[in-house]
Amino acid sequence: MSPSIERVAKFRLPANLGVRGVAIIEGAKGLLVLLVGFGLMSLVHHNVERFAVGVVRHIHLNPASHYPRIFIEVAASATDARLWFLALAALLYAAVRFIEAYGLWCQRHWAEVFAVITGAIYLPVEIYELIERLSSVRIVIFAANSLIVAYVSFTWWQRNCRER
Repeated sequence: MSPSIERVAKFRLPANLGVRGVAIIEGAKGLLVLLVGFGLMSLVHHNVERFAVGVVRHIHLNPASHYPRIFIEVAASATDARLWFLALAALLYAAVRFIEAYGLWCQRHWAEVFAVITGAIYLPVEIYELIERLSSVRIVIFAANSLIVAYVSFTWWQRNCRER
């Protein structure tokens, strides 16, 4: 073998690189939701409607148009108890994402099964949303989630076949 071919043959990506990539995605989702939860907690005992109007104006949206109006109306009906509940739900969701990310990063078999289950749970909802209203964002979300579920399923299946 020539020296250049030997160098190429020696360079191999770790088999778990893809699974670790999924772990990073799950950890990032957990971190994002955790930050949202902290943001919700910071709104307790404050005028949430005023905050929502400020956000809508800051990003230069018309407060009277459809989606900004819905956002402002939901914010107007927010109570402290509801904000605490949503912040707690965000904390629990983030904890699940962090546990999954840790397990995938450390190559735990249970984490692969867990990732497939938690990813596949969303697929029927995403299919329904695609049928109801087709959009490029929904297609990308469905495709990304489907690819992650398929990849982790394949990785889990491959590992089980090697162990037998």
